[in-house]
Amino acid sequence: MIVRPGNRIRLLESGAEYFPELERAIDSAEREIYLETYIYEADETGYRIADALIRAARRGVDVHVLIDGFGSREFPDDLRSKMDMAGVQLLVYRPGQFLWRLQRHRLRRMHRKLAVIDARVGFCGGINIIDDRNTPGHTPPRFDYAVRVEGPLIADMHRAARQLWMRTAWLQLKAARRRLRSRPRPDLRKVGAQSAAFLVRDNFRHRHDIEEAYLDAIANARSEVVIACAYFLPGMRFRRALCEAVARGVRIVLLLQGKVEYVMLHYASRALYRQLLDAGVEIHEYMRSFLHAKVAVADEAWATVGSSNLDPISFLLAREANVVVLDEGFAGELRASLAHAIETGARPVRRAVWKPPLHERALTWLAYGAVRLAMGVFGYATREDAP
Repeated sequence: MIVRPGNRIRLLESGAEYFPELERAIDSAEREIYLETYIYEADETGYRIADALIRAARRGVDVHVLIDGFGSREFPDDLRSKMDMAGVQLLVYRPGQFLWRLQRHRLRRMHRKLAVIDARVGFCGGINIIDDRNTPGHTPPRFDYAVRVEGPLIADMHRAARQLWMRTAWLQLKAARRRLRSRPRPDLRKVGAQSAAFLVRDNFRHRHDIEEAYLDAIANARSEVVIACAYFLPGMRFRRALCEAVARGVRIVLLLQGKVEYVMLHYASRALYRQLLDAGVEIHEYMRSFLHAKVAVADEAWATVGSSNLDPISFLLAREANVVVLDEGFAGELRASLAHAIETGARPVRRAVWKPPLHERALTWLAYGAVRLAMGVFGYATREDAP
């Protein structure tokens, strides 16, 4: 993990704070925009950001938008045509790839939520381009986080965005349109006092970087680790790290999704509750609205915000991006936000009363077994990685 000092990083809670900042950055762009998102929904927010991208392209900015072929499979043709006519360059990562076909490579998705504008300001987190209130079957608004970044860390974010864009274009035999002027160089000036690292997960040199950052933080924690995760199904090594931390006196707090979104993953996650509760891990299920966060704080000195869940898809298959911030002020702010969410919107899972009905326990273990079987069939999980 390469730590860059001298950054200014701001925590953004949910789309209400994120989208206005993103739109302002796009409207201020002069030369270049890279935007990556797993889901690009054609709702009010989606059109609002699309309009900002179109305005940028029309004033001569090189605009690159990368969406995932599964997460954004319903991206409308009319919006695509409108963006193309304005000069917005749009690529689809693994187009026409559907998860239910039994080929292992089809599970490799582009799950990153990343934006870099003029190699000067960047955004990273768990927030897709979708309205916070667009939560079918769930109580809105969606609860999530992102960060706004300025400083030397931008160089790593810009490099990652540009490399994935160029690789996707090359694989699809599409030449990215180029303007005569040279692309901007990242602004490496120190603009703040925060040290941070930008981490990605891919299937090449960075297969375990994000997971290892979590494990290092848990192993070095002295007092407390708070994790909020929408989809929680970590492997044996991760669960062992949590239990060992509790055994040496560290308070481990998990804020997990209480609403049922994906039935199999929801009940498979609950198969882990007994082991964690018996070890002394605190579990809270978020019930107030739809939890989509993927963040953590350790000792109010280490924090991460990103797109990576703690499950086999994120740890073993998907392209992910996280920012790790080593700053007490930032970590304290994130911890306070999570503490408020736990106090006002979550219900504790009590060890003494955790005994679901028989039919729910059966469903839990059937779902857990199905996930383990699927990862084994596709050949991705080792014994330590397996849920």
